Amino acid sequence: MAHTPKSPAFAGAQQNDTQEGADDVRGVPCGQTHAGWDLTRRDALAGLIAAGMLSHLGSSPLFASPLPSHGDLTMGTITTKDGTAIFYKDWGPKDAPPIFFHHGWPLSSDDWDAQMLFFLSHGFRVVAHDRRGHGRSTQTDVGNDMDTYVADVIELTDHLDLKHAVHIGHSTGGGEAARYAAKAKPGRIAKLVLVAAIPPVMLQSDRNPGGLPKSVFDGYRSALAANRAQLYMDIASGPFYGFNRDGAKIYPGTIQNWWRQGMIGSAKAQYDCIAVFSETDFTEDLKRIQVPTLVMHGDDDQVVPIADAALLSVKLLQHGELKVYKGYPHGMLTTHADVLNPDLLAFIKA
Repeated sequence: MAHTPKSPAFAGAQQNDTQEGADDVRGVPCGQTHAGWDLTRRDALAGLIAAGMLSHLGSSPLFASPLPSHGDLTMGTITTKDGTAIFYKDWGPKDAPPIFFHHGWPLSSDDWDAQMLFFLSHGFRVVAHDRRGHGRSTQTDVGNDMDTYVADVIELTDHLDLKHAVHIGHSTGGGEAARYAAKAKPGRIAKLVLVAAIPPVMLQSDRNPGGLPKSVFDGYRSALAANRAQLYMDIASGPFYGFNRDGAKIYPGTIQNWWRQGMIGSAKAQYDCIAVFSETDFTEDLKRIQVPTLVMHGDDDQVVPIADAALLSVKLLQHGELKVYKGYPHGMLTTHADVLNPDLLAFIKA
């Protein structure tokens, strides 16, 4: 990750305070704007209706058809061989083509809301889990390594009997998806998508001179141990979504949702995961993957710089395709879902 955090604040997250909405999104109580005005949920809803936004969303091309009935929207947990409970969502007809989503650090399956609703409306079965130690899964202090993450996914996909699934991974989840694809049983995976993903390897070394120095990740560990809540607010309000760029349109709700997801998880598991996403080498995994793979990356990704990630990964893949998004940030699946979702759909249907 490109910026070195300083305990307790994140050094790369300096915002442009001259922008509208950028003055302060931290510590805003529910029912108030950051300017101090009273705003109830009813007021907000009335404002949306008055502006015509609800009717606009109802006819938006983001959703191809009404969402399936409530009976098709399910959640649950499985218990892995080591006793860890893995939370998952499984929405849509069980005989529909499946898509499995792998989230990034330190988030949860909720980070895929924009994609799960989109693909559900297009007739797919959509599945996403909370990685062990993250979200609503067990806050385990063991098994926080990439091989165990992938073993959990294998147990879940076996439990759900997902066949010919498309696996989509973002950031750390891209590494998890890549290793799963390299290990998957025949017939389990049809295609793979890596979005702003960590492979081949983030850490700088003699073999990877373009990587990030260990001091960057040591900074993450120090900042997390000192003040995890502040670190997560600084990441989300700064480099993750590119909100620290001049002229960026800032969404306080997006920042707060990122913070919420991170704080639900285990500090221990998230601390351990910093070594996982920085030090795990996926070079051999990428070489073994035999299914068509789309690599998507923004060229203004401040968290996982494109030069040492997507541009190298695509060269290692047997059937890789690279799509670069000019000016897009690490969290582009949220900030530019209207662009990425149709591109994902086109790749899946091709």
